[in-house]
Order: sequence, then C-alpha cells, then structure tokens
Amino acid sequence: MAPASDAHGSIQSRLSQLIGVHLDARGSECRIVTAPGIVPAERSGDNCLVPDLGITCSPPTGEHLMHQPLVRIEILSPTNVSKTRANVHAYGPSSTSAKIVVLHYRGLAEVLRRAPNGAWLAVPEAIAADGELRPSSIGFAAHCGVPIARRV
Repeated sequence: MAPASDAHGSIQSRLSQLIGVHLDARGSECRIVTAPGIVPAERSGDNCLVPDLGITCSPPTGEHLMHQPLVRIEILSPTNVSKTRANVHAYGPSSTSAKIVVLHYRGLAEVLRRAPNGAWLAVPEAIAADGELRPSSIGFAAHCGVPIARRV
C-alpha cells in the first residue's frame, strides 16, 4: 500500500481527530482506528482489506484485524477510485458494519446502509458538501465540506 497523498492523509487525520474527540467526550467504549484490517467477503481466508478508518466498540484484540467494525470510512481520491470502489464491494455481504462511508475530496459523501433485514441497500445515500455526515451508531455529526476537508 502506497503512502497517502497529502490531501488524503489530511482528510483521514482530521476525520479521525474529530471522531476521536467526539467519542472521548461521550465517554464511549467505541474507538476509531486508522487503517484497520478488515476481512472481506471474497477470498477471506487469505486476504484482508484496509479502509482508511474503522470504528468499533469491541475491545482491542492485539490482532491486525478489526472483527466487528460499526462503520468503515473510505476516502475516495482521484487516483484510487477503482480500487476504493472494489474494496467497498468486497466488504459488503459478510460485514458486521452497519455503514460504509465513502468520502470524496471535495466534501461529498456516499453512505451505504443496511436495511432492517440486514441486506445492503442498493442505492447509497448521497450527502452534498453542505450536508451533514451522521454515523448515528456513534452519535456523531459533521458537515461534509468543513471542517473535515478544510484546507485540502
């Protein structure tokens, strides 16, 4: 895996900071992890994928894998569109995640959610740059454009 670009790393770091401070302020048992290993639905015996951020409420295991992610966050940069989209597809069926957030550089976001029956909804929710990103499972909210992607 190549190092993140300055813009990509800045968004990843800023969002991690915002969510981490939010979780700490709530006294939450949940935590945010940068580049957690996630077991994908396909080739899970010999493969793991690495989203930009993962949020879990399970205790640390000391392993390289996050077994029960609530939310996975991918940052969609211009140079990794096809790889990121392939990862999002591969996470799908076997995941314990309730949401997958794909955050674009310009502050737009797509949120893939599960239906009440556990199946992934076919159409992601689109959130404009002036809209709010709200992973309700952790009670977090932030505007997509600012402050997440400020100065990028």
